[in-house]
Amino acid sequence: MASTPQTPSQSNGIERTFVATRSGRIHMASAGTGFPVLLLHQTPRSWDEFRDVLPLLGRNYRAIAMDTLGFGDSQALPANENTITRWAQGALDLMDALDITRFAVVGHHTGAVVAMEVAATAPYRVAALGLSSCPFITAQRRLDHQGKRVIDDVEHRADGSHLTELWQRRQPFYPAGDIALLERFMCDALKAGELAAGGHRVVNGYEMERRIGLVSCPTLVMAATEDPHAYGSAPKVAQAIAGSTLVEIQGAGVPLPDQWPHQFADTVEGFLQRQTLD
Repeated sequence: MASTPQTPSQSNGIERTFVATRSGRIHMASAGTGFPVLLLHQTPRSWDEFRDVLPLLGRNYRAIAMDTLGFGDSQALPANENTITRWAQGALDLMDALDITRFAVVGHHTGAVVAMEVAATAPYRVAALGLSSCPFITAQRRLDHQGKRVIDDVEHRADGSHLTELWQRRQPFYPAGDIALLERFMCDALKAGELAAGGHRVVNGYEMERRIGLVSCPTLVMAATEDPHAYGSAPKVAQAIAGSTLVEIQGAGVPLPDQWPHQFADTVEGFLQRQTLD
């Protein structure tokens, strides 16, 4: 299926456009030329999570950051279709629409889980995989999280106080005093609507134990040492993927890609340079 760009805009070498796919209209941003690297964001973010990463990776690669279906400006699915498998299919549909057969895929938090499913679903297409702050989901975790409140779940109120509550629930996991990063988060969370909380539940429902063993490409596992949600999972994820490389990023937290874009891009690029990409 051919892509159908609609009024691309450019900033800092970044081009943004909409692409018609089998999954609906998907919004993406890209920078650079070369071997394609697809970037997948966490819940409830958008391509904006990689806004500062794109031009850095774009120096040597064709870096593409998409809005997952239902997030950012990408078309939403019916609520009952929101699964990791379906979001991964949306990513593959975007690659089809762009006529990209082989690519690397890198995801952060929710995006890491989606990236893993992409690699498990289409191993012949994924040349390399990057998993940043990837949770390790087991049957016990699914049971433990069943029915529990997730981090971005706030009750909407007419006086707008839920916005303050959402800010305060996220604030402990962001660098102290960094208002700009939290404002970027809030913009994406509002745009995501019910998926701001629902995306976390989708992750918690993923049967990772059935899929992780199907990953066969070279894999980088990035562990942000100040990320309390995912740091402890990194060794388990790395152990479950044969031949994977585990790299700790000291001092990084939950918003790693937009908190420390240079470290994120350098770690990904260093890994990709050691691979045979074709």
